[in-house]
Amino acid sequence: MSELRFVRLGFGDEAVDYQVAWDQQREVHAARFADEVEDTCLLLEHPPVYTAGRRTADNERPLDGTPVVDVDRGGKITWHGPGQLVGYPIMKLPRPVDVVAHVRRLEEALIRTAAEFGVTTTRVEGRSGVWVLGDPVEQRPQIGGLSLDFDPRLQDEEFDPRLNGPEYAPSNAGQRREDRKLAAIGIRVAKGVTMHGFSFNVNPDNTWFDKIIPCGIRDAGVASLANELGRDVTIEEVLPVVERHLRDVMADAVLKPREIVREAEPATETAAEPTTEPATA
Repeated sequence: MSELRFVRLGFGDEAVDYQVAWDQQREVHAARFADEVEDTCLLLEHPPVYTAGRRTADNERPLDGTPVVDVDRGGKITWHGPGQLVGYPIMKLPRPVDVVAHVRRLEEALIRTAAEFGVTTTRVEGRSGVWVLGDPVEQRPQIGGLSLDFDPRLQDEEFDPRLNGPEYAPSNAGQRREDRKLAAIGIRVAKGVTMHGFSFNVNPDNTWFDKIIPCGIRDAGVASLANELGRDVTIEEVLPVVERHLRDVMADAVLKPREIVREAEPATETAAEPTTEPATA
């Protein structure tokens, strides 16, 4: 693979509007497909914005009508804004594309970044992204004096944590000692080239997440590097560390096409059916 180059688009007062960044992604994507540029990672902050991936349900969006940008990536609804480092790696992958392997590489770079700052993170099966694990259920503080065995988020499909005060707010998951997501990942692959990417919570106001069901997950919350460490952390501190670990992980990666598993053919057949690459998001 080509060496990954980084383009810092804008931070702080120069944070980049989401639509502007999306348009720039498309331009770099087209150039990468044509081999006019090498693999490129755009790094930036956004002004506050909610974005919804293709699988977002209506009941996961803000209840107060706050605008949401619908996008063509995988995953569900999330928030971007100040204090959050966003990365859009635009990379050419071998076909058939192995989307899961690409996501795992992004997770690995962010896990290493968090570890360098002293925060232990991991993956959670069935939930993409980088997670700070909570305490075992029996060791967590009881919500409202009730045993967590009766947590309504798990027992009642109609329960909406957005309507039930700070006790269930995603931003307070650390106080409840629950699993909480430090970095979210949502990508799209078109023509064998990746788009979209990751958001890493450095020091944002996580109460923005309380208006939505982040990533469609009701029984966990969100974290930030600053909250986990109990001190201020800046984008400027984290930026070169993320770049270094992304570069190292991608440089060490052995890119291989996704394995195609064919069913056993009847003895009377002489040729396999052609295999097509499934759509990815």
